[in-house]
Order: sequence, then structure tokens, then C-alpha cells
Amino acid sequence: MKFSRYMVVTALLALGGIAVAHADDVSMASGSVHFTTPASWVSIMQVDGDPEVRVFQVPDPSPSASTTLARISVTVKQVTDAQAFGDYVNGAMVKAKNMKDYQASTRPSGEQNSFLYTASESGTQYTYTERYWFRNGHAIQLRCVRPSASEAGQAWAANFDKGCSDIAANLNA
Repeated sequence: MKFSRYMVVTALLALGGIAVAHADDVSMASGSVHFTTPASWVSIMQVDGDPEVRVFQVPDPSPSASTTLARISVTVKQVTDAQAFGDYVNGAMVKAKNMKDYQASTRPSGEQNSFLYTASESGTQYTYTERYWFRNGHAIQLRCVRPSASEAGQAWAANFDKGCSDIAANLNA
């Protein structure tokens, strides 16, 4: 029994020593996709290859953050043409529509390849904003996911949404 506790304590101490990467300038797809994130966002996942993925946690200062994960991801996938891009977007939307409690919202004005919806994850309602671009043989997906109701309040939600829009502006440039 003492051995088990020792192993758990050792593992926790080892995990505590892991450095967390903070995001700032991000380059993907051999430099053809570039964007900047606030330094307060934490890079929590990176997958190289095809698709290439970057996921960032957007800190939520509220107690509800202990059971939710506000995050923004950018996925870059090689596609051959506009038809393959359309297939990629349609496939992503089919997956979204199959999520528990999926409900479409009004699409952001003037953004043809943008989608706004809500769905449940682990019993919590989330708001999703997805935007897509086809550029240089790549399908680019920006996916912003935040709890629909956070104890951090509307100001935090508005700041999250602004950060999502700022990344979209970078990717659209």
C-alpha cells in the first residue's frame, strides 16, 4: 500500500514539472497558414501531418472552468480542389449535426463558410463557431468552443468570441 501511494505522489510531482506551452505566433502547413494568439492562451495539443492541428485552451477564470474546457482549434488538411474542400466542410457539419442536443443558430452575416451552433458535451451546453477557408490546396477549419454559460459572465464570453474573430481575421488575410 505504501508503494502505491509513493508511486502516485511521484507521478503527480512529475506531472507538476511539465512545462505548459503558451501560444503567440503560430505557423502551419509549411508556413502557408499563419496566425497569432494571445499569450494567455495555452497550447494544449499539436498534431503534425495531414491533417495538422493546433488546439489552444482559453483560460476561464470562473469556478465552472474546472468542469469545462473553452478551446480554439485550427485544423489544416490538404485537399485537391474546391469539390474536395466542399466535401471536407460537409463532412465536418455532418459530425456536428450528430452531436448530442445539436441546434443550429444564425450564421454570422456575410460568412458563407461559417456555422454557429450549440451542442452538449458531458452534460454541458457549448457554443460552437466554425469557419472554413480553401487556400493553396488546403482546407482550413477554425473551431471555437466555449461553454454556453460560464460563471465568468458575458464579458468573458464576449472576449472569447472576440479572440475567435481575431484569429478568423488573421486566417482570412
